[in-house]
Amino acid sequence: MSTLAAAYDAALFDLDGVIYLGPHAIDGVPEALARLAAGGTKLGYVTNNAARTPGQVAQHLRELGIPATDDDVVNSTQATIRMLQGRLPAGAKILPVGTSALVEQLAEVGFTPVDSLEAEPDAVVQGYHPQLPWNLLELGVIAIHRGAQWFATNPDQTRPTERGILPGCGAQIDLIASCVGYRPEMAGKPFRPLLDETVLRLDAEHPIFVGDRIDTDIIGAGNVGMDSLFVFTGAHGKYDLLTAEPVGRPTHIGADIAALLEPPRKLVEAGGQFACGDAVATVADGVVTMGEVPATYAGQLDALWAALNAAWSRDADATAVLDRLDLVQ
Repeated sequence: MSTLAAAYDAALFDLDGVIYLGPHAIDGVPEALARLAAGGTKLGYVTNNAARTPGQVAQHLRELGIPATDDDVVNSTQATIRMLQGRLPAGAKILPVGTSALVEQLAEVGFTPVDSLEAEPDAVVQGYHPQLPWNLLELGVIAIHRGAQWFATNPDQTRPTERGILPGCGAQIDLIASCVGYRPEMAGKPFRPLLDETVLRLDAEHPIFVGDRIDTDIIGAGNVGMDSLFVFTGAHGKYDLLTAEPVGRPTHIGADIAALLEPPRKLVEAGGQFACGDAVATVADGVVTMGEVPATYAGQLDALWAALNAAWSRDADATAVLDRLDLVQ
């Protein structure tokens, strides 16, 4: 049977929680990517994290045994810059509330990064900063109050790491928003600019997006009409999927990116029953039920897919079934 990847000409991957957790590659990822590349699938790496340049990210991937070039990586700063170029004049003064990587990328395309209010910045551009200086936040707030336009790279509230789930750029944006009373324009997922930029760079005609977050990855793919694969190696899990709005429901689910090398899960619906593998979910009176659940992880993913589709199709409650799938988080 054909693999899931065979239906697409390119695979776009989120990074944090999909390819790596902090400094470590997720088990099996380098090998899976090598097999995908050998099979002719174009590979692109898409990250909302603006703390590093694409070159720095590509170098990290290579250190993990993934032969990525700088051009294979697209970050939210690049998409933000394309948006800025349509909104600001050449050479506009920008106060970056982010890392030196953000400053570097803004300067490379001809904007003028500034670090004081005396410079009268035209705009504030905010990106994730792992050691965000409080005075930099304050400068951003004052500049916005004085009329500077406010942009941000991405809305991720959290980021998965080898130490656990930590605050992301969205949480840092919240601090400024609490002072100015509104939120910035953004280019990162789930908004179109970042994925449009990546598809353009890869010259992809029928890509699939692989992510671990519903609010950015899966909704982002849905917003541009792209199929998606949700993997269970990062931030979100089965209960998040259950409550996802239609645009946040993935086309496929898998344990990790190796699911691209396997046949896609086949769902069969008949008379209020949803079957996937050996698992059958039944909907009655607004509740999803299931008989014996499989004992293997792959079998429980089949059961989850059947239960989710049953719940989504009838706006039913499948919590009791998901509670029994103890191998899937």
